[in-house]
Amino acid sequence: MAAESPLLLSLVEEFVSGLQDTKAKDTATGVKDGQFTVLQLVEALGQSLTSSQPHTRARGVQLLSEVLQDNYGALTEREVELLLAFYENRLKDHYVITPPVLRGLLALTKSRKLPPGSAVSMLRSVFQDVHVQSLMLAERACVYNMLINLMESREDELKGLGADFVFGFVQSMDGERDPRNLLLAFQIAGNIVLRGYSMGKFTEELFEVTSCYFPIDFSPPPNDPHGITKEELIQALRAVLTGTPKFAEFLLPLIIEKLDSDVQSAKLDSLQTLAASVGQYEHRDLAEFLEGLWSSLRREVFQTSSEKIEAAALTAVTALTSCLSRSVLNSDSEDSLSSFLVLVLRDCKHHLFEPDLKLVWPSAKLLQASCSASYRAAHSITSAVVPPLVEQYNSRTQCSDRRTLLEVAQRFIQSTASCQSVDHDESLFSAYKDSLCSLVFSALSESNSSLQITAASVLTSLAQQPGLLLDSDIELAVDHLTRLLLTDEDERVSAAVVECAGALAEQHPAAFITKLIPTLKKEMFSNRRESSALRSHHAVRQRCLSALAAVSIRASVVMESAPVLLDVLCSAHADPNCFSVDEVARTCLSLQRIAERVQDGEDTSRCFHDVVVPRLLSLALQAALQSDGSSDHRSPLVEEEVLSAMVPVISTACSRLKTFAEQTASRVVSLFLDGDVSFLPDNSFPLHVQLLQVKQEEEDSSWRQTQLVCLLMACVCSLPRSVALPQEERLLSELEELSCSCRHPLSYTSAAKCFAGLVNKKPQGPCLDSLIQGVIKRVSSELDRPSSPLRTQAFTLLIWVAKALLLRYHPLFSALTDKLFSLLDDALLGPMAADSFSLLMSDSADVLNRGCHADLRIMYRQRFFSENSAKLVQGFNAAPQEKKANYLKALSNIVNKLPKQVQVSELPALLSLLLEALTCTDEGVQLSTLSCLQPVLINPPQVLIQQLEALVSRLLALIGSPAMKIRVASIRCVLALSCFPAHEVLPFRSRVLRALAPPLDDRKRLVRREAVQARAEWFLLGSPGGR
Repeated sequence: MAAESPLLLSLVEEFVSGLQDTKAKDTATGVKDGQFTVLQLVEALGQSLTSSQPHTRARGVQLLSEVLQDNYGALTEREVELLLAFYENRLKDHYVITPPVLRGLLALTKSRKLPPGSAVSMLRSVFQDVHVQSLMLAERACVYNMLINLMESREDELKGLGADFVFGFVQSMDGERDPRNLLLAFQIAGNIVLRGYSMGKFTEELFEVTSCYFPIDFSPPPNDPHGITKEELIQALRAVLTGTPKFAEFLLPLIIEKLDSDVQSAKLDSLQTLAASVGQYEHRDLAEFLEGLWSSLRREVFQTSSEKIEAAALTAVTALTSCLSRSVLNSDSEDSLSSFLVLVLRDCKHHLFEPDLKLVWPSAKLLQASCSASYRAAHSITSAVVPPLVEQYNSRTQCSDRRTLLEVAQRFIQSTASCQSVDHDESLFSAYKDSLCSLVFSALSESNSSLQITAASVLTSLAQQPGLLLDSDIELAVDHLTRLLLTDEDERVSAAVVECAGALAEQHPAAFITKLIPTLKKEMFSNRRESSALRSHHAVRQRCLSALAAVSIRASVVMESAPVLLDVLCSAHADPNCFSVDEVARTCLSLQRIAERVQDGEDTSRCFHDVVVPRLLSLALQAALQSDGSSDHRSPLVEEEVLSAMVPVISTACSRLKTFAEQTASRVVSLFLDGDVSFLPDNSFPLHVQLLQVKQEEEDSSWRQTQLVCLLMACVCSLPRSVALPQEERLLSELEELSCSCRHPLSYTSAAKCFAGLVNKKPQGPCLDSLIQGVIKRVSSELDRPSSPLRTQAFTLLIWVAKALLLRYHPLFSALTDKLFSLLDDALLGPMAADSFSLLMSDSADVLNRGCHADLRIMYRQRFFSENSAKLVQGFNAAPQEKKANYLKALSNIVNKLPKQVQVSELPALLSLLLEALTCTDEGVQLSTLSCLQPVLINPPQVLIQQLEALVSRLLALIGSPAMKIRVASIRCVLALSCFPAHEVLPFRSRVLRALAPPLDDRKRLVRREAVQARAEWFLLGSPGGR
């Protein structure tokens, strides 16, 4: 028994009489460990619980309640029943006992052994004997949490209380002001309205006790530890107010009233609540308030001062119309939707026909918001608006009015896209199709560019209406678009026409295959001899190439457009005077865009892998094998610009169109390793083509063949990692040899990139380690010989292999970086090594990126910085003065590529080097260092303030830099300094103001603008009204 447990008695005595709160934890631990039971604790508390002193009784109940907080799960049903009876009785005791009683009851509500009917008796006792709002915050939270627990575990019992439960909750919540408790109270109220609790005659009382907080006006205190936001309260209250149609008669008048408020946040909350609520309502709930709601919504759109409020009002109009559209019409019921749309049309329709007035767009937006709600609403509004809209267009003569009317029509067409009825195959605009098409084609025939651009957009919208345009309409549209492409020189019109053609071709490809593509082909291959006509023809060809790429989304169109583009390349190769190098490169760009946008399927994949890629390789190989001629008659396909444009075509085809990518890769590898040209069209090549070998006796001409390795790179480095390459070891060996022995920059750089791309995807293991160690050995042997003529090639291979290993966190990467750091002291390669850190930290466009399926780990830049920044600092400190600039440039290149958050946290440790970098003569180092410093200056660390003298001196010196970007960046940093603590920067005020005077007359407007802003801020320092 308790009397035989001195430990328990001691704990009780020390807690109750000694006021040692920590003993409650010891007691709870004893119960949990089985040293004594809860009933033994109750017996030990006997004298305390029956004491004549209320505070003693309160301490006894408090100890029991705190023990139950940790041990409610071990109670039996009988124990729970006895404890409940005890606590319910204690609620009638002195008010100081109420708080610990409530904590004990909260613990019991969590027990799974709660007896049937106990939830009802518990709540009756709380509602009758406790005035909740007279309690402290924590005790009120206890009551709310009790209700939440019981609603989860004893919902049926609570529903059995009927409206009495709602009445009790309303009394408990009435007057609550703390946001923490309001979240709990809103959760309870939301459960009541959403879970079907009977509210009975207390419906209005529940609404009143919650709606008094609407709209929420709450600003959390700074550094709020609870993290409660205004948005959380808004969403919790909105769930209550919009949870049941029974609140409609109270909520809608409240919203109409709040929309008259001048407070923008109150209006926004009211509009969003209205939109959320009507989703629960039926038309009869809204009928009485339609006019008032429409009047308020119309005012918010017509007289809006905020885009957010206008958008919320339009959303509410759509939701309101959607609710009315769900009404089922009876013979004796009023059509609420028609009544509402009559109001909308009465107030908005006439403004549409005044395109020079400001209310045309608000009216159009309101009508379009109603249109988008339902098929019924869209049908009513379009039948009332579209015919007079077309009539107005035909009667107007000014292009600006016509453009406005066209834009209004387009918005109507777009707004109905989401409400096209599944029961109606016919478009809403079928009855007006002819007049709308006539209107659009008429606008396309005008000479006004703005009108043509708008008409192209309307045509796109019409074409996206299912089943609206006939084949004859599409053909006429294609004729108009083709004419504009070939004759209109306005770039904006061309862009709109190309976009429209792409949208139409996706829906109606046949007309583009039969009409547009043949016409564009004929135009591109026509010959213009005069210089003025030649310039114009060059622009037409550019537009034709863009259009061919835009329309090629469907496989059937690609089958026709791709051969046209390939014919351009063939003609350019056969006669270099037919097409310029720029036009050939743009042709490749069009092929790339097709590969990026085309729908991936067997037909398109076969087209690219069996036709496009082999033809590109064939043409490039033919050009490479031609005898050397003058540059005027040389095939453009040997130019680096064209080959660089071919790379993304092949790369995209192999990475996106994967069906036949492995087959293409196998063929390409055989071509480059074995000279297998059997899969190439126009097969008239020599039997033994050696593309990866440099012939010393023909070194001056073999670059044409070796530079084709960039096409090999495009293919094999874009494949998924799961694809196994044939003869991979031999290929790697050949690439390594080419990269280290060839003297042609494009050849050895592409070979190094290809080698790195394959190494990046190669599986981990001894084979990879051996390969890397071999590369390190070979590269080091070349780099360690200052007289070697191949040091640049070896360095290029080093940096690309280092990047490949960095991306995948390979452990041998550190050996390559150590070599790279050592080269910063090299007389010839030092500047290149410093620049190479930018390559390491940047994304690569053609290899080693996610699009090429590279093995790329997250946060590799941060990891590289954390592992190597100390080495860089040590190297800088040990380097001779003439080599320090290389270290500063390397540091600047690394830090400049880091995320801004990392820069802010890491730069203080490197501040001395960055200040030194500002004195470097290299403008690139200066600019990247300034861009690194600027975000740090916003919230300066203490170490930066300590270096203020050095920082200000260096920044003011750079204000006079000959480079505009450096002048702008340095002035921005000086502006940021003005936000430092005033007592720290005030000594520099006069110095800074003198230095900022000359830039006020700078020849560049951007510099003058920054100087004015910075000087104004520095003038305010220490002045009345300033900081």
